[in-house]
Parts: sequence; structure tokens; C-alpha cells
Amino acid sequence: MRKEMIGLPIVGMVMAEVAQVGLMIMGKAAMSHGMPNFVFVFYSNALASLILLPASFLFHRSHRPPLTFSILCWFFLLGLLGCFAQISGYAGIYYSSPTLATAMLNLIPGLTFILAVAFRMETLNLRSSTSQAKSLGTIVSIAGAFIVTFYKGPSLLMAPSHSSSPHLLLGQQSNWVIGGFLLAADCVFASAWLIVQASVLKKFPAELFVVFYYCFFVTLQSGIICLIMGGDLSAWSFKPDVRLVAIIYSVLFLFPRSSLWELLFQ
Repeated sequence: MRKEMIGLPIVGMVMAEVAQVGLMIMGKAAMSHGMPNFVFVFYSNALASLILLPASFLFHRSHRPPLTFSILCWFFLLGLLGCFAQISGYAGIYYSSPTLATAMLNLIPGLTFILAVAFRMETLNLRSSTSQAKSLGTIVSIAGAFIVTFYKGPSLLMAPSHSSSPHLLLGQQSNWVIGGFLLAADCVFASAWLIVQASVLKKFPAELFVVFYYCFFVTLQSGIICLIMGGDLSAWSFKPDVRLVAIIYSVLFLFPRSSLWELLFQ
């Protein structure tokens, strides 16, 4: 029984990672069909909020912690970090590719460890083998992220075109680097989000309510950004195409993550 309880969070983390990779691919497809990243973030979180509100009351009907102004401020901060992470992340995928985004995900554990040490949530003892392994992993992950950002090798399945303009190739490389830095910003915000999330769950141990309030505040914040950015009204169209499929998938992605939170903090 003890081994099963240890294995459940691992299964949850694997599910969340697989769902994350699929979300990157679907997000790239939606943006390639004309939906801006901030509109995609707004729709995804708005639909998730509508689904999570009744689900939260059903799941936590016997135990609902008191909602205070202080907790609401924490939820707002959690939403703000998540909003910045999602918008910069999808922008990075738009300029580069889901492949680079997947590679850059390796930054999150290292950056989270650095922030946890900075906020004294983790202790760094270089004489300990655990701390040495975490420090080495952090250095390797950050170095690897910079390598894949600044070096984009030739395509494996496509022969190089001799008619390609050097200016076009330079522009593609520039977009790849811009995408890499946006994805790095996404990782920084995501790491900070994980630190705040851990604090919020200790203060408000109701996982689905935390996810609901997070999505609700991201919806409000991304909606304000949408109004400021403006843009073509056709980008808001909700047709039954790949954009709708991507939005529905992004909502389904929340449930492996919610299950993981429940397993880790129960």
C-alpha cells in the first residue's frame, strides 16, 4: 500500500508532462490558424472556470476553507504569474516550435530549486549528496536550455534549399532565439508560480478551488490584455476547427494537473 501511494504522484507527473507536450502542439496549431496567444489564453481559462466552479463545490462539499481577502490576494498573484507564463510561453512557441518549448521545460525544476533556496523553502548543503545532485541538475538544465536556444541544427527530414535567401534564414534564426528567450521567461514565471502555489495550498488546502480561482483570475487578467491589444475581431471567432479543439484540449489538460496536486498535498 505504501509503494502504491509513492507511485501515484509519479504517474500523475508523467500524465501532466505528456498532457503539457500535447498542449504545446495544439497551441501552436491554434496560433497558426490565426488565433493570438492572449485570446487563446482567455478562452482556455474562461471555459475551464465555467467547468471547475460546479466541480469544486461538488468535490469539496464537506470541507471548504474560509475565503479571506488575504487568500484572494494570493489567488490574484497566482493568476498573474500564470497569465504571464501562458502568454509568454505561447508567444515563444509561435516564434519557435513545440520542440524547443519541450526542451526548455527542463529549466523549470532548476529554476524552482533556485527560488526555493532563495525563499528558504529548501536548504542547500553542498556536503549533502542530495543538494549536490540538485545543484548539478540545475547547472546542466540551464546550460542545455541555452544551447538549444542559440543553436538550431539543420532539418533532418528536409534537404536544404539553395534558393533560400540568407536574409530569410537570418530572420528564422532570430525568431528562434526570440522564441527561446520568451520560453525562458515562461519558465521563470512558471517556477515562481510553483513556489506561490505551494504556499497557497498550505493556506487553502482545497485543490480544485485553487485551480478554479487561478483560472478565474487568469481569465480576468488576459481579458484586460485582450482589450488593450485589440486586434482583428476574426481572431475571436469560435468556429469548429483546430482552434476549438485546442481550447477544449487545454481545458482537459487542467485535470491531470489537478489530480497531481491532490496526490501531492493530500
